Amino acid sequence: MSRTILIADDESHIRDTVRAYLEAGGFRVLTAQDGREAVFAVRHEKPDLVILDVMMPEMDGWEAARLIRRESAVPIIFLTARVDDVDQITGLELGADEYVTKPFSPRVLVAQVRAVLRRAYGDLAAEPTTWRVGDLELNTETHLVTLGGGRVELTPSEFDLLAVLIQRPGRVYTRMELLERVQGEAFAAYERTIDVHIKNLRAKIEADPRQPRYIETVYGVGYRMRPDHE
Repeated sequence: MSRTILIADDESHIRDTVRAYLEAGGFRVLTAQDGREAVFAVRHEKPDLVILDVMMPEMDGWEAARLIRRESAVPIIFLTARVDDVDQITGLELGADEYVTKPFSPRVLVAQVRAVLRRAYGDLAAEPTTWRVGDLELNTETHLVTLGGGRVELTPSEFDLLAVLIQRPGRVYTRMELLERVQGEAFAAYERTIDVHIKNLRAKIEADPRQPRYIETVYGVGYRMRPDHE
């Protein structure tokens, strides 16, 4: 089952980055720019977990959490740049399940989301950790990639890039999207580094990198993992 996550943060780059990582992890993602939007989304969209920034305009995360808790027991993860013990205690007293300080690793946040969901719903144990297209297989738990049964040695960036592509065969990603998912941020000046990673990845998994069977170039857009049936 795909769970729905609501991200409420007034900083667009944080919303976009967290959204990218969560979607790559198979979650459906909703976003809100402030506490009022977050409360509205909880009431009408019924997310399975809420990520709330503490300091937001219109209505801060504390007040949003108070209103949400009057109506729902949905798990809440607070995001904040403040590290005071008093703030953490306040968040926990409001019913927060986790308290994450900025700056944070998007990958770690996704892991925390999964852990909170497991505690709250207990239904994520069966989530796939192995992804397969043709003879190519990737396991996100063991960090192992095999091709025709033989192990393929990848760098961390190559593994992350392949993990994004193989989990959504047929889905076209722009270079900026892939850069954001692999590095956690995206700058136009570094956009072409994705081409280098793709070239190196193809050299390791394609029988003929000039006629790729797995990673296809979509000219003028970006790249995609070619589905099995094509």
